Amino acid sequence: MANLYSWINDLVGNHEANKQARLHEQNLGRARKHYGKFGRFVRVLGPGVVTGAADDDPSGIATYSQAGAAYGYGLLWLFPIMFPLLLAVQESCARIGAVSGDGLAAILKKHYSKKILYSAVTLVVVANTVNIGANLAAMAATTELLVPGASVSGLAIMFALICVVMQIAVPYKQYARILKWLAIALFAYPVTAFLVGQPWGEVFASTLIPDFSIINKDTIYIMVGILGTTISPYLFFWNTSEVTEDEVETHRIKTSSGTGIPRISARFIKSIRIDNLVGMTLASVSAWFIVIACASVLHANGITEINSAQDAAAALEPLVQGFPNSGFIAKLLFSVGIVGIGLLAVPVLAGSSSYAVSEALGLKEGYYRKFSKAKAFYGIIALATLAGLIVNFIGIDPIQALIFTAVFNAVASVPLLFMIYKVGNNRDVMGQYKNNRWSNVGVMAAFILMAIATVVLFTSLIPR
Repeated sequence: MANLYSWINDLVGNHEANKQARLHEQNLGRARKHYGKFGRFVRVLGPGVVTGAADDDPSGIATYSQAGAAYGYGLLWLFPIMFPLLLAVQESCARIGAVSGDGLAAILKKHYSKKILYSAVTLVVVANTVNIGANLAAMAATTELLVPGASVSGLAIMFALICVVMQIAVPYKQYARILKWLAIALFAYPVTAFLVGQPWGEVFASTLIPDFSIINKDTIYIMVGILGTTISPYLFFWNTSEVTEDEVETHRIKTSSGTGIPRISARFIKSIRIDNLVGMTLASVSAWFIVIACASVLHANGITEINSAQDAAAALEPLVQGFPNSGFIAKLLFSVGIVGIGLLAVPVLAGSSSYAVSEALGLKEGYYRKFSKAKAFYGIIALATLAGLIVNFIGIDPIQALIFTAVFNAVASVPLLFMIYKVGNNRDVMGQYKNNRWSNVGVMAAFILMAIATVVLFTSLIPR
């Protein structure tokens, strides 16, 4: 009898163990299934997310911060107008790169006149150089908040060297992975906005209903800056070339210089669109929250002019209120954000210039190539960063330089947007994947908006 009981207990025990094992396997299967979906989604995210994160560079943060400090919620209505236009432009750029297997400058060289090619390359290089200089200055100025008395010029040189060395020494796959996660620094602003508490009814009303009563010469300048720092020339060249770079890495084409037709499909184009949707949504929502945070923290307390990095850092103080040394912690958070996004944006700017120049001159280019195989490409990156660094030694105020850079980008983007429209509709380049109706509406609307903004800006500057 004892043996019978023992046998029954063993049988029940084995049955329970097997049941638990089956349940464990089922749970693992579900986890693998869900993780697989998530993993595939994450793998889809690439150039678009990096491009979106770089869109909120120090120039963008300074411009959005000034808009919130000076006008409160008054300019939030620009964001629902800009978002679909930004999405249309960057999706078109990414699709152009994917279908052609070339960067934007290489396409202009193959299918258009030298005058158009060199005009486009000159515009993007000049805009990028100014932007690099302003971003390095901002990174140095914010670091000086943490290390009072440190040489701002020395810090700018240090950051320039870090950016160049990272691009030359770190393999592209690792570098792209790092760039993706630097975007986390932008989350400080949404958290701050929620911690402070917002009159959300007023916020959403200001987002959907324009307030034309506040528009004057100063407002026009900031509005054009917001447009220029959101729809920026360097993003056009960067996104196009980076999609091509990804195709090389995933063996869809042999090189990014046009020898080989990319293997694309409707599914691949869809993944590019998802990547860009996520990246541009990240950029736009983060920018929207920067304005809200600065409106509720700075504007609401009578701070309507941002004259220094310290003024801008004050927007994050509510995030750490109640902590010992909250002022220092706010400066630390702001500095980490500016430096983190700056380390992302400066390489994007320099890389964008190098892609444009290398493709125009027929030089070997691409981060997938080692330094020894593309010395000119990496050399142009170093020169572009150096040229931007020189801007720091002509005595320009860092914050004002960032806002000026945003305005300059708006002006430079006008002819480039028209070029993107023409390339996206060129059947010789795009074949069956040329722009559809919605792409054309979005890109042309971006061109018209930026052109009108530029004309209005210049008109407002004419002495009366």
